Amino acid sequence: MQGMTRNPLADSGLMGINSGAGFALALCFAFMPNLPFMSLILYSFAGAGAGAAIVYGVGSLAKGGLTPARLVLAGAALSALLSALSEGVALHYKIGQDLALWYAGGKAGTKWFQLKVMFPWVFAAILGDIVLSRSITMLSLGDEVARGLGQRTGLVKLAGALIVLILAGSSVSVVGAVGFIGLIIPHLTRYLVGVDYRWIFPCSAVLGSLLVVLADLAARTVIPQHETPLGAVLALIGVPFFLYLARKERREL
Repeated sequence: MQGMTRNPLADSGLMGINSGAGFALALCFAFMPNLPFMSLILYSFAGAGAGAAIVYGVGSLAKGGLTPARLVLAGAALSALLSALSEGVALHYKIGQDLALWYAGGKAGTKWFQLKVMFPWVFAAILGDIVLSRSITMLSLGDEVARGLGQRTGLVKLAGALIVLILAGSSVSVVGAVGFIGLIIPHLTRYLVGVDYRWIFPCSAVLGSLLVVLADLAARTVIPQHETPLGAVLALIGVPFFLYLARKERREL
């Protein structure tokens, strides 16, 4: 996302993708409680796509077009709106406990069959990342540069957006609204391996997995009698990092 949009603050949790997927799942829990897990993933994809489309649409309406700041503000506004709507649905249909556990995020309760259903989608998205890695590297230099190097920027962005929706929607349907991983890890990876996305993609996958494992370990050991939500642990790291990036961007403007 950061490479396609050239926005250092881009993250699925900050751009309405996670909240869109979450609202779709809240509607599924309320109106179709016995829905198979595979169908939940598909609805999660649809919600993630709708959330991203709304954020990009709202952010593009202002004079001057889409900017990183407008993108983040539109994402924050949509996330707040969809979270409030999800809570209203939860209270009315008495699914608050299920939804609260999902919003807190965590790997507790994840079953093997969920991972088996999710695996083909994730595997296909990873293959897509490998195929697009060189094009994303060029796109991160700017649309005009990428077009000058022979890239079909519209097609690359469409394929990249589809991969983002698959990865975000499938992960949200399994572990819930766990944020800030997509914000922190790409910056750390670029610091370690440079700006070539042929290296950034695999290294981000490894470092992101390591961060989740360490955060989950901390969540299980901070209060041994009660597991701390994984999302809360990651927020303790992610919020200061986001503020640092926002301050850095403000200095560079």
